[in-house]
Amino acid sequence: MGTCVSGTVGFIGYGNMAQAIAKGALNAGVLQGENIVACAHNFEKLERNTSLIGARAMRTAQEVCEASDVIIIAVKPYQVAEVLKPICEVINERGIAVISVAAGWTLERYMELLGKNAHVQCIIPNTPIAVCQGVTLAETTHTLSDSQLSMFSALFEPISLVERVNSDHMNIAMCISSCAPAFTAMYMEALGDAGVKYGLQRDCAYRLAAKMIEGVGALYMDSRTHPGIMKDAVCSPGGTTIRGVAELESRGFRGDVIAAVDAIENK
Repeated sequence: MGTCVSGTVGFIGYGNMAQAIAKGALNAGVLQGENIVACAHNFEKLERNTSLIGARAMRTAQEVCEASDVIIIAVKPYQVAEVLKPICEVINERGIAVISVAAGWTLERYMELLGKNAHVQCIIPNTPIAVCQGVTLAETTHTLSDSQLSMFSALFEPISLVERVNSDHMNIAMCISSCAPAFTAMYMEALGDAGVKYGLQRDCAYRLAAKMIEGVGALYMDSRTHPGIMKDAVCSPGGTTIRGVAELESRGFRGDVIAAVDAIENK
């Protein structure tokens, strides 16, 4: 359990990522529902979603700003300027910390929009943050004060690995941390299908695959052992695992993964 964050956190936009952050913060004990406010385009849907965690639904971004010590910008990237322009004044007057999860919005862009005195940190989290197993990419440069940076750390470190990345590398880092969960879910599904093909119950196959993926990641984080060495450790000469590895190599498994990242980077 983390230390409870003092103050109120406001979400401007309350879609899947915003809800994942809020859920993770509650699960980790760093926020209480009463310390979360949010606004979104569909107010009825917002009320339903905020009621699940005891958060407060508000009708406008202005109301969120007036109630919050830090705001998390969680609207679509193309909506950021439209949403923030009317509230620039209150953000600056109150010195509110702005945490952005909008892909493509760098500190430089926010300073042009909000002004040179704004307090901004750009991040890209991923969805496992909901279960306190996330990754949060944080742009190296920011304009948060020391106290705001402490609040940011208290909020995000208990629910994710916070990795500092320079602005030029945010996109490729996002491919690995925020796009690859889809690839990993496909891999888990494929292992499940293989298990079912040979007689396992599907829920059993998925549990085995999910825990295996979680465990391999945890093993690396604990030991920092090179993935190739981890692979070699379970490949006995002439054994079953090396036969599977050889088949994956013959089908270009690693090349396909790199090609998937290439497709995102070279869009």
